[in-house]
Order: sequence, then C-alpha cells, then structure tokens
Amino acid sequence: MTVSTDPHKIETVVTRGVERIFPNEDFLRSRLASGERLTIYLGIDPTGPSLHMGHVIPLIKLAQLQELGHKIILLIGDFTARIGDPDKKEARHQLTKKEVMDNAKLYKQQASLFLNFSGKNKAELKYNGKWLDRMNFADVINLASQVTVQRMLDRDLFRRRLDAGTPIYIHEFMYPLMQGYDSVAMQVDGEVGGNDQTFNMLVGRDLLKNQNNPKEKFVIPMKLLVDTNGEKMGKTTGNMISFLDSQVTMFNKIMTWSDDMIMLGFELLTDIDLDGIQKRLDSDENPRDIKFDLAHAIVTRFYNKVDADFAKDIWISVVQQDNQPSDVPVIELKGDIIETLAIGSGESKSQIRRSLTEGAIKVHGEKVDENHELQSGDTIQVGKKRWFHIK
Repeated sequence: MTVSTDPHKIETVVTRGVERIFPNEDFLRSRLASGERLTIYLGIDPTGPSLHMGHVIPLIKLAQLQELGHKIILLIGDFTARIGDPDKKEARHQLTKKEVMDNAKLYKQQASLFLNFSGKNKAELKYNGKWLDRMNFADVINLASQVTVQRMLDRDLFRRRLDAGTPIYIHEFMYPLMQGYDSVAMQVDGEVGGNDQTFNMLVGRDLLKNQNNPKEKFVIPMKLLVDTNGEKMGKTTGNMISFLDSQVTMFNKIMTWSDDMIMLGFELLTDIDLDGIQKRLDSDENPRDIKFDLAHAIVTRFYNKVDADFAKDIWISVVQQDNQPSDVPVIELKGDIIETLAIGSGESKSQIRRSLTEGAIKVHGEKVDENHELQSGDTIQVGKKRWFHIK
C-alpha cells in the first residue's frame, strides 16, 4: 500500500480540529512523513442507537489519515460499553450485552459516510470484546498492576468526585485500563478521540511502553463541539444531532447554534477553507448567511445537495418568515411537551394545554398536540411572538 507524505495533507492532519498531540506535533509529523504505513484507531462505545455529530470530528480525522494510505480501525467497544466510561458526577448505569449490540447495529453503516470499508485500503471494524471477554482474573490483576491509584486520580473527574465525597467504584478504575489495553491488543501506532478521552488514550500509551518491546504511540485528542455554555454536544447533555435526524431537523438544529459556534463548526465538521470563513465573519455579512452555508455543507455530507437545498428552503419559509428572533431562549426537555413548556415558559399547564388544543403551538413550523414527542434541538413557537429552543 502506497502511503502519501504530502506536506499539506500532513499539516491538515496535525493541526485542523486538533486540541493537542502526544508526545508532540513534531513526533507525529515525523511519523507521517516517514512513508511507513501506520495503524490508527478510534474507539466508540455503543451507548446509544446512533452516532451523533460529536463522532463526526474524529471520523473526519480518521478519513484524512485513510486518504494518506494508513491502516484505519474503527473499534466498537462492545465490552467497555457494558461497564461505561466514568461520569463526572456518578457511576454510569451498566448496559447488557444485548443492549450494547442492538445499539451498535448501525454504526458501521453510519461511519461509512466518512470511512471507506471496501476497496484497496479499507478500514477494519473490530470489537474489543474479542480480547477483553477472554481475560481471566490473573490477566486483570496483571493489567491492574501496571497503573497506580495516584495515576488514576490524575483524571480530573475522579479527583472532583473524590473531593465532593461522591463514591468511586473499583470497576470505574478498570475502564481506562480496558480502553488502554485495546491499544496493546491491536498493536496500534496511534489513536484519535475527543479531548475528553485524553486520559484513557494516554493510559493505552503507557501500557504500550510497558511491553517487552516498547512502542511509542501517538495520541490525537480532538477539540469538542461545545455549545455557548461550554457543554459538550452529545447524549449526556441532551443537545446532540443524531445521524438519524432528517435533513430538515439537522438543518434546523444547526441554525439554532449561536453565532459563536460558527467558526468551530466549520473547523470540526467540514473541510472548507477557514481563512475565507474568518474573513466573512470579520466583514459586515449577516452571520445567519454564514450559518446557512455551515448547515448546508453538513446536511449535504449526510444526505445530498438537493436535500440540503430543500432543508434550507423549509427553514426560510417556516422559521424566517415567521419572524423568529435571533436570541431565542433555551429551555430543558422535561418530560412531555406540557411539562417542558410549563417549566420553561412559566405558563400554567392548563394554559399550555389550551394553546395546544387551539393549534397555537408549533414545532419547526408545524402545529402539534399534547401527544407530540419533543426532541433535543426542537424549536417551539408559542403564539405569534414566543419562541423556545429545546436543550
């Protein structure tokens, strides 16, 4: 397999959307410029039935590396998902093997929007249950002996929970070890992931160094897609854009992003030249029009240009012509539509129910009743002048 050492493409891999590189940028540049075919992977735990926009960021980075000719592995964490990556506040609910495998059914198909799973340099799909399910207790003890408790407490979420007096369970310490062991089992050269996975990815780097034949693994933590509050957009925060969203829903959700997210969105989710976008932002151009292009580019990638044009037309005809303001308040999804609006708007449940009966409440321009199921990212219009975005 011929590996490209194109300096411009290598620089894109090293810099675009990247938070930081371990051990450093020059090390990665050197490896990519060597002409050696490297093995790089991304691990995804199937904790939900669909990939979401946050997964696009490392998938694009993998696609850049695949284009250079490197070996790409998409690793489904069918074992690690049953344990659950530790959360900032409390231990996660553990999933069954059936739940995990049901969640993973669409992952390869969805990832194929970015990765090539056929042809000369096809990406591989692997499952970490293949090696983690086979470990015996002695294997686990040997693995645990390679990392100290002090090292585990370097992870900020563990430290915060310890300081808050929130329980930390032993199995939660095992999660970084299991994810780290994936690197050893596959003998990878590098790993890509969100910067919230930096600690776990570095544990894998440490374990590879502890082998009889030490290996220097590079780690590429990617920037996260965050909202105006600095919250990661994903399942946990309830503001994700799913790969299963329709073209209209996807377009509408992106149009609800604040203007501050425009540049980050272009950097992380497209391959469009950023200098041109920055010039437009620095000019007197309406940020809404630049956001149109962001939403159009993303929807086109998931669907096609015709669908993206259609979604834009719907947004203009339904949202813009209804004079939706630019500073729409954000409210949290709380149960059904009546409960959500009662808490978010301050109106009584009886008034909201009456408005629904009268057809005075719309979601994305369509009249709804009290049986309508709200989703994160929905835009609600109450009467002629009140609007809300659902978080």
